[in-house]
Order: sequence, then C-alpha cells, then structure tokens
Amino acid sequence: MKHGKKYIEAAKQVDRTTLYEAADAIALVKKNATAKFDETIELHIRTGCDGRHAEQQIRGAVVLPNGTGKTVRVLVFAKGDKVNEAEAAGADYVGGEELIPKIQNDGWLDFDVVVATPDMMGVVGRLGKVLGPKGLMPNPKAGTVTMDVTKAINDIKAGKIEYRLDKTNIVHVPLGKASFTEEQLQQNYDALMEAIIKAKPSALKGQYLRSVTLTSTMGPGVKVNAAKI
Repeated sequence: MKHGKKYIEAAKQVDRTTLYEAADAIALVKKNATAKFDETIELHIRTGCDGRHAEQQIRGAVVLPNGTGKTVRVLVFAKGDKVNEAEAAGADYVGGEELIPKIQNDGWLDFDVVVATPDMMGVVGRLGKVLGPKGLMPNPKAGTVTMDVTKAINDIKAGKIEYRLDKTNIVHVPLGKASFTEEQLQQNYDALMEAIIKAKPSALKGQYLRSVTLTSTMGPGVKVNAAKI
C-alpha cells in the first residue's frame, strides 16, 4: 500500500519497536493527525480470544465520558406508547413494520445505531441479513434491546459505543476526535479499557490483550504498553 508524504513524515516520528505509555501514545497520535478534516482517533485491540467459541466472545457497550465527537443518528423500532417516548427522547427515526421494505428493498441506511423494544425483535429479526453484517443489529448485551428507550437513546447520544470482536479477534472502536484535548482522549481511553478488561471471558486461557494500537484516520499506528493495563 502506497502512503502519501504526510503519512511517511508522521511515521518517522513513531518508533515501531517501542511500546508507549497511553498518555505518550495519545499525544503522538494527536500530533500526527494533520489531515484537513477532524480525524477520528481509533483504538485497535488484538485479543487472545477465539471468537469461534461462544464462551470466548466479547461484546458490550460503554459510555465514553467525552463522547465520540460524532453526531449519532438513532433509529428506534417500537409500537404503542414507546413510539412517543422514543420521539420525546430525541430518536432521529421511529417506526415499525413499515420500515422493513424501506431498509430491505430501498437500501435505506441513514442511521448509525438501531434500538428496539423486545416486542419488536420478531420484526427486526427479518432484517438480520441487512443489519447483521453492518453491526447494526440490536442486542441486549449492548443495551439496544430494551423497554427503557429513553435511557438507551440518551446513552447513545451522550457517546455510548459498542465493542465486539471481529472475525480476526480484534476490537476496533472510536476514541474521539483529533480536536479533543489529550485529557479528554485519556479519559475516554481509560473508560474503554476498563470495560474491555471487565469483559475478559472467564474461559480464556493465556494472554488476553495481545496488542493495543492507537491511530488516527490518516495517521500511522502507535503501540501502547498493554502490560501496564
């Protein structure tokens, strides 16, 4: 993969053989985020889990103290009184069965998170093939299948993010924006790592955190000392 001049210059400032302390890694990634837009700071955690085994899966959610810096569009599947509750709580879209063809046939996906009340999961289940691969399927562990739609929406709008293993047993999550202060990014990092450590599967034998890397949208990765976590 060919990299531009800015990336190559930024990469020179990163020692690939060094495991940086979290605060130093954050400062370096922030310094190297020189694109003309507000880059997202991302965290990539390679685990020793084997996601093919259900007991070694990692999935959950955490509210980042300083949010993600991104405006999140929430779609809620609900009926009855819960429709009004979702609208009052600030959901961007609320509906039921009538949204199925719009998503399935028209390819409408103008939302970032889907919340559903438990009594709507039969309807939402029909969208599994569309929402599943995009990581948009509501899930009780992530707090997106719930009768308390007000709390779910408030948490998401406040900066709640979902984390889960991908097929290569890595967790990819946004930590904030390059415009955030180092302190804000550190607070988000601490909250996220605390949640990931609590989520360690009891069935896992051997090393849990294989590597922790911080990066920005366009910048090089910086390895964090996971042994200190």
